[in-house]
Amino acid sequence: MKLSLEAIQIIDAIDRTGSMSGAADLLHRVPSTISYAVGKLEEQLNLKLFERNGPKLSLTPAGNALLNEGRLLLHAFGDLESRLYKIASGYEAELTVVFDSLIPSRVFINDLHEFNTLECGTRIRFTTEVMSGVWEALREERADIVVAVGDCPNWSGYQVRQIDTVDFAFCVAPVHPLAKVDQPIKTDMLHRHTVIAVADSARSLPAKTVGLLSGQKRITVPNIDTKIQFQRAGLGFGFLPRRLVAHDLETGSLMELQVEEARPSEPVWLAMRTAHKGEAANWWYQTLSRPLLSDV
Repeated sequence: MKLSLEAIQIIDAIDRTGSMSGAADLLHRVPSTISYAVGKLEEQLNLKLFERNGPKLSLTPAGNALLNEGRLLLHAFGDLESRLYKIASGYEAELTVVFDSLIPSRVFINDLHEFNTLECGTRIRFTTEVMSGVWEALREERADIVVAVGDCPNWSGYQVRQIDTVDFAFCVAPVHPLAKVDQPIKTDMLHRHTVIAVADSARSLPAKTVGLLSGQKRITVPNIDTKIQFQRAGLGFGFLPRRLVAHDLETGSLMELQVEEARPSEPVWLAMRTAHKGEAANWWYQTLSRPLLSDV
C-alpha cells in the first residue's frame, strides 16, 4: 500500500502547523525525515499533495481530499486502540441485551447515558424478542443478558433473578361491540370476536400462546406496541400490560372490562449467561436489577 497511517499523520501535522519544520516539531522528528516522507508519497501516488510557497505549505485539492478521509481513519484507529486497552482490562468488545417487547425501550435510556460515561469501549446492542424468543436468544448465545416476561426455564449456566411483575387489563376501544356487553364478559361471548395476539418469536423452542381460544378469529402482530395500536383502533380485544396503557385508560381511548377469566400477573426476569461474562455484563446485570416497569 502506498498510503499508511504514518503518512497521514505527517500530512495532518503539516496542515496543522503550515510547514515541514512545524510538523517535525509536532511529531518529534527531524525536518529532513518529514520532507523525504512527503516527497516519497507524492512520487508513489503520482499526485501533488502540497503547494509550496517558500517554507509555507498548503494542501492541493487532492491533498485536502486525502486528509479529510485520512483523519477519519486516524480517529478510528485511535478509538480502536483505546477500546483494546479497555477490553484487555476485562470489558467485552460487544454486549447484547435482549428484552421482551412488553418492556418499553425508554426504560434503558438513563442506563445507556450512565454506561457511556464509563468509556469502556464495549459496544452495546439492544434487540427485542417476544415470550419464549427471549429465552431462546439467551440459550443460543444471541444474547448476553435478557429481560424476559413469563415462565422462567430451569436451565443451568445462567444467573437469574425476578425484578418486577406485569399486571394485565382486558381492554377494548369504546367503539368495540364488547364495550356495550354486560360484565363480567363470558368466555363464549369472546369467542365471537377477534382477538389481537402477539406472536411468540421463538424459532426452535415451543411457541407460547396466551389467551387464545380454539378456532377463534385473530389478528397476529409482532409486538406489544402494534397490539395496543390495533386495539385502540377497535380492531379487536385482548389483555394489555396495565402500566403501558394507563394513559389510554385515563383518557378513554381504551376501556378496561371485566371478564370471566382474567389473566394473572406475570413475573419479569433478568438473566445472564455466567460463562465468559465480563465487566460490562456485570455492570448491566447490577444496573437492571430493579423494577423496570416503575420507570414507565
